[in-house]
Amino acid sequence: MHGMFWNALEYVSVQGGQFIITLVLARLLLPRDFGAIGMLAIFIAISQTFIDSGMGMALIQKKDRSELDFSTVFIYNLILSIAIYLILFLAAPAIAQFYKLPHLTALSRVLTLSIILHALTLVQNTRLTIQLNFQTIAKINVIAVLVSGSLAIYAAFNDAGVWALVVQSLGRTFTSMLLLWYFGKWKPSFQFSGASFKELFGFSSKVLGVGIAGTVFANIYKVIIGKAYTARILGFYSQGFQFAEMSSASVTNILQKVSFPILSSVQDDTPKFVATFKRYLRIAAFINFPLMVTLSLLAQPFVLVFLTDKWLPTVPLLQGLCFARLLYPITVLNNVVLNAKGRSDLFLKVDLAKWPVTIVALIITIPLGIEAVVIGHVITSFIGFLMNTFMAGKLFSYGTLGQIKDMSLQALATAAMAACVFLFGLIQTNSSTHLFLGGLIGISSYLLFAYLLKIPEVADLGHVASVWLKKKNSTNKN
Repeated sequence: MHGMFWNALEYVSVQGGQFIITLVLARLLLPRDFGAIGMLAIFIAISQTFIDSGMGMALIQKKDRSELDFSTVFIYNLILSIAIYLILFLAAPAIAQFYKLPHLTALSRVLTLSIILHALTLVQNTRLTIQLNFQTIAKINVIAVLVSGSLAIYAAFNDAGVWALVVQSLGRTFTSMLLLWYFGKWKPSFQFSGASFKELFGFSSKVLGVGIAGTVFANIYKVIIGKAYTARILGFYSQGFQFAEMSSASVTNILQKVSFPILSSVQDDTPKFVATFKRYLRIAAFINFPLMVTLSLLAQPFVLVFLTDKWLPTVPLLQGLCFARLLYPITVLNNVVLNAKGRSDLFLKVDLAKWPVTIVALIITIPLGIEAVVIGHVITSFIGFLMNTFMAGKLFSYGTLGQIKDMSLQALATAAMAACVFLFGLIQTNSSTHLFLGGLIGISSYLLFAYLLKIPEVADLGHVASVWLKKKNSTNKN
């Protein structure tokens, strides 16, 4: 619970700061600026996936890791990142030609510098994760977001346009790198072991395959939308996706970062392994279900209040994308258990099996418009959930039906809450009041229904609050 607390604190702080920064930038910049960055997102994401290549997970999963293992991974990442950057530097004109936007050449050459900076952080971040030192990771990420956000807002105020977003991306990665090196207190020995690399890559190569497939899978919509439509439409989609992702990814990343090392530590004790998995699954559903549904119901007042009416076309896209991310934390947790058991090969097979579904959905929906594309995304996300839980059922006898059963009370409480928020929206026309009171009604009604349904996570929240109050009172007395 200590690790989860610091992860939760980190993501609430990071996402809260990022949320405010995004709102300010959205008011200062144009949708096409966000669309231009969205067009380049897949190249950055795939490159970082190659650099990570599952090596961090391999180090965490390996029980007898050594300093030579860490140094080997560091050298591999650094050399690979430089090679990838040079490739993308040379490919920049072709990327700009693909989208028919000449200014993307300079943008991509500067933005992709983050690839090298990212490579310099992987081992330090992995070591802190192995040590379960989530407190330090939290501090680093919060500082990086605030520093980069401040720089981006300053640039936007000075008419930097899309370059303000480049400043934000590079500023965050650079700040994280400096702080991880300072607080991580680890320096590479610059020794490379072929035997160590071969052993680690044996596990990570399958994770790399899944990572590449997953990254392309996550960004293929931006590529197709940017090519088929315009930068402006991609900007609306990217903003909607960002807010839906920001919410669901907070839940996902907290649970993923904490659950993987813990599940790896009990991988040989199957009953305890499954029991731990079930607990994380219920927590994910308890938080993400009401979060996504409430954001979807309040999407219009949310956009009007925070982004202004120039972003109104984002509303239906955000609503749909919230439902596309509804089961995302559960899907990721099902992947985590495969990796924790050392079955990254099955992880790869499951993710590759999702590709045909996604391609078919895009072929059908692209000619029908951006709203149809989002609907197709919702359908494919539910199919992906079914695929992942099917595999868990094969390995641990805890598959789709078992997981749905364990999430049923959370779903029921969310449905009851949704009815309350929806009915309130019928009688409210003022956007600010609708957003504030609608959110308040959503939170309070969900907790009430969860309490009445005796969902165990309510008791966990009460216990955490009780411990926090005791510590606060003890501190005040001292």
